[in-house]
Amino acid sequence: MPRPKTHDDALRRRLLERAGELLSTEGPAAVSLRKIATDVNTSTTAVYSLFGGKPALLEALYEEAFTQFGTSLAAVPVTDDPAEDLLQIGLAYRRSALRDPQFYSVLYSKVVEHTSEMSRAAGRTFAPVINAVRRAVEQGVYLAEDPEQIAMSMWGIAHGLVSLELNGNLPPGVNAAATYELALRAHGRGWRTETGKSL
Repeated sequence: MPRPKTHDDALRRRLLERAGELLSTEGPAAVSLRKIATDVNTSTTAVYSLFGGKPALLEALYEEAFTQFGTSLAAVPVTDDPAEDLLQIGLAYRRSALRDPQFYSVLYSKVVEHTSEMSRAAGRTFAPVINAVRRAVEQGVYLAEDPEQIAMSMWGIAHGLVSLELNGNLPPGVNAAATYELALRAHGRGWRTETGKSL
C-alpha cells in the first residue's frame, strides 16, 4: 500500500494562507519559515520540500494571490451590457477581497521584486476591467476616453473602499456593501455619454 502524500496541495495552500496572513498583519519580518511551519502544524522540511525556501515561498504567495483574485474577476459573465458587466466585476472584486483578505493585501505589497510571470498575472487580473470598459467606449455607452484611464479610476475607487473596509476604517454605521455599490454606479454614470445615459 503506498504511503500517504503529506506534502500535498492542501498543505501548500495552508502554508500560503498563513504566509499571507503574517505578511498582511505583521509585515515581512514576521514571515519566517519556522513560524509558518509551526502555525500550520508541519515542519520546515515540508516548506522546503514544497517551495525550496523563503524567496520561492513569497513568489508563490504573489502568484497565488493574483491567480485567486484574477479567477474571481474573470468568472463574471460577459453580457450585452458592458456598463453592468463592469459593475459586476467591481462587486466580484470586493467579494474576492473579503473572502481572501490574506491574499488581497499581498497584491499591493512589494516584498519581493515582481517576476515577468507576476507581471503577466497582474495583467490578466486587470484584463476583464479593461475589456468591459473598451466595449462600453466602442458601443458609445461611455465617453470616447482612454479605456485604461477609465478602468484605472474604477480600480482606484474599488481598492480604496475595500481597503478602508478591511482595515476597519469606515465610520461606524456605514453600510459597506451599499456604499461600495453606490460609488461604483456613480463612477459609471460619470463616464456615460448622453446616449449611454438613456440606455
